Amino acid sequence: TILPIFVHTCPHKPFHFVKITHNNLPAAAVADELNRRLSECQTVIVSAPPGAGKSTLLPLTMLQAMQSGRILMLEPRRMAAKQIAERMAEMIGEPVGQTVGYRIRFESRTSSATRIEVLTEGILTRMLHDDNALEGVAAVVFDEFHERSLFADIALALCRECQQILRPDLRLVVMSATLDIDELSAKLSAPVVRSEGRMFPVEIRHGEQCEPETAARIVAQTVREAHQHCAGDILAFLPGEAEIRQCAEALDGSLGSTRVVPLYGMLPFAQQRAAILPDASGRRKVVLATPIAETSITIEGVKVVIDSGLCRMLNYNPQSGLSKLETVRISHDMADQRAGRAGRLSEGVCYRLWSVATHQRMRPHRRAEIEYADLAQMVLDLALWGETDADKLTWLTPPPAYNVGQARELLQSLGALDDDGRITAQGRQIARLPCHPRVAKMLGEAEKHQLLSLATDIAALLDERDPLRDEGSDINLRIEALRRNRRDKRGNRALDRIEHIAAQYRKITKTEPDNDAVDRYETGRLLAAAYPERIASAQPGNNAQFRLSNGTVAALPHTDDLAQEPWIAIANLDARDGKGRIFLASPLDPTDLRDLIEERDNVLWDSKKGAVVAQREMRIGRLVLGIKPLPNPDAQTTKSVLVAALRRDFEQLLGFDEGVRQLQARLLSLRRWHPDEPWPDCQTAALRDTLDQWLGPYLDGISTAAELRRIDLAEAITFSLPFAQQQDLQRLAPTHIEVPSGSRIRLLYHDNGSAPVLAVRLQEVFGLGQTPTVDGGRQKVLMHLLSPGYKPVQVTQDLRNFWNETYFEVRKELRRRYPKHAWPDDPWNEPATRRTKRRE
Repeated sequence: TILPIFVHTCPHKPFHFVKITHNNLPAAAVADELNRRLSECQTVIVSAPPGAGKSTLLPLTMLQAMQSGRILMLEPRRMAAKQIAERMAEMIGEPVGQTVGYRIRFESRTSSATRIEVLTEGILTRMLHDDNALEGVAAVVFDEFHERSLFADIALALCRECQQILRPDLRLVVMSATLDIDELSAKLSAPVVRSEGRMFPVEIRHGEQCEPETAARIVAQTVREAHQHCAGDILAFLPGEAEIRQCAEALDGSLGSTRVVPLYGMLPFAQQRAAILPDASGRRKVVLATPIAETSITIEGVKVVIDSGLCRMLNYNPQSGLSKLETVRISHDMADQRAGRAGRLSEGVCYRLWSVATHQRMRPHRRAEIEYADLAQMVLDLALWGETDADKLTWLTPPPAYNVGQARELLQSLGALDDDGRITAQGRQIARLPCHPRVAKMLGEAEKHQLLSLATDIAALLDERDPLRDEGSDINLRIEALRRNRRDKRGNRALDRIEHIAAQYRKITKTEPDNDAVDRYETGRLLAAAYPERIASAQPGNNAQFRLSNGTVAALPHTDDLAQEPWIAIANLDARDGKGRIFLASPLDPTDLRDLIEERDNVLWDSKKGAVVAQREMRIGRLVLGIKPLPNPDAQTTKSVLVAALRRDFEQLLGFDEGVRQLQARLLSLRRWHPDEPWPDCQTAALRDTLDQWLGPYLDGISTAAELRRIDLAEAITFSLPFAQQQDLQRLAPTHIEVPSGSRIRLLYHDNGSAPVLAVRLQEVFGLGQTPTVDGGRQKVLMHLLSPGYKPVQVTQDLRNFWNETYFEVRKELRRRYPKHAWPDDPWNEPATRRTKRRE
């Protein structure tokens, strides 16, 4: 069967009839439905299993229905973009760059006749900035959307904004094999076109469970088993390049004539093609791949999949500003994608190297990258779009507010955004370059100091995997190796790949290569421009530990060449065991940082000195380069610093003596006795929370702990009450009671509202018949009657009963112990006395 399609191969010529070969793909069955839906709806979702042909056939069929305009098709990976473009071109019998072309970073194959452009996702974002309306574009296709890459989410949000405001005729097609389609349909308000595909049955076999440290060994063991018992080529998924190398070494020579080939993103394209295409001599093949082989690309001949169940994920920590590469368990949708690779051509087998119980605990879908990635590029893209508030866009998964805030702070430190989050002129220059904002800022700094050639070498090295991973952390060693390889044409594969990228940067910046020796401090200056928060100063007394300008700590091995440097600029590090591990850095001359130094007046509480300290600091972020005293600090600022210090060390800084605690108990007793009246809560915690209100007037002119302790806290608390309450406090909860002897005895109050205690010697209350009261006569005090030696002899609230009943029993013992004191037979009529001895 030949499927006809009209393809407009030149914008100035009419459409003509073209044949599509290889059109027996299952997706052909839903092509008409897709095109009908696109004529009715702005957005359509296509759900199709792996191998259905959705990525190659459906975009070709869309050309006829749309009649005019280009189709942009987004792919999450460069290798997939190139392979899909080549496949579509082959299906219509043309070379790549005619009707179908591609554009990836630093490489393009398009022409004026190109109607379908296969792009990597960052390319579309730049196209939207150059032309917000995407004039001449009829549709945008988001392929393999289930991978939920950050750039795909950004591009989709911006395209939907374009649809709503400028281009209601723009059509969006979201294609996925394993995404939760019903949820996606609800969020996008879009119909779903479902292709059943043509998947052959895949037998699932669970094997020995892989952990990160055992993955290479167990996968190699399983490859040997599958090679012996199963037919066809084998595709094995490992988490990363290191495990692929280890597995290949373990398999070396054990599979006879079968070829073992790697497949990962950093591999040269020729070797990637060798892994994808059938062996030219017909030999069996084992492909050891990262998750790059999960989707989009087709590896011919695979009938067996071996899945380690692991993948690498770069998690960004916004608190530390560091990213950590972690090996994690995959999700169900990723496992389904991988297993599907075994059933494209015939019945197949998938070895899952984890238990059924582990499978039940795995996440149903992978996390969207927007939830955990560095969002600096996204925030810059939105600012360039004209949006300073990310929440105003329609997201499938909203970006975390904290991560957005951290990204905005970084861009402000790079000079790309102003204080209000709007893009600056420098930000527009940064956004114009096809690289991370950090690298773009570095290139701009390099131009000012005539260091562009050095900057392009650094940028290329930062883009690619470290070519000298076992050679210490000094990035200058890599620059020198790159320049030797370029000068002497040594043909080092890894360095050749980096040189290719450096050449692209030189083309962009219109500069020539430099093969001279490297000035290490110029490298440090450029890295400091790109990573201002990673300018680092050596920690005194902590060999090989550095304090970064963002406040975090990072370390080098003690044997590293940079371990003894006083200042470094860090290009690459991650978070380990609570601190960063430095991988790439350069020595730094702090005198080159004048443009980054800011003066900041700082008023703070020095707990060691016990005083407010006012100083003018020369800082880079949180690194203090110099300090000098600040005369006459602002009085209100000083008071605010005092209040903050008091909140931290409240009772330690203030003299909470017994008088203050008794005042608290008196007020709390009245609060309990009169719950309907507005007596304040003066528990210690409440006083701490409100100290700026009741203590504030007493803090004027105070700056030391000694001055704080001289404040009369009881007076401050009392005077914070309304005048009427001050009077009621003295009347209802007096501090003292006068007894018949004429003494004024202090009352002891409790903060739980129980009866206050009057501890008085028995001789001082002779003749007192009524128990004293407080609270206007409503609360009897608790009498602690004391011996002449101030020992309690009776506790009572019924003094009359004591004189009539208990006194005579107590008198017997007291008269024996204190024979020289008065112990009358009639205490009612004995004069009360303060004296402890009878008059002679």
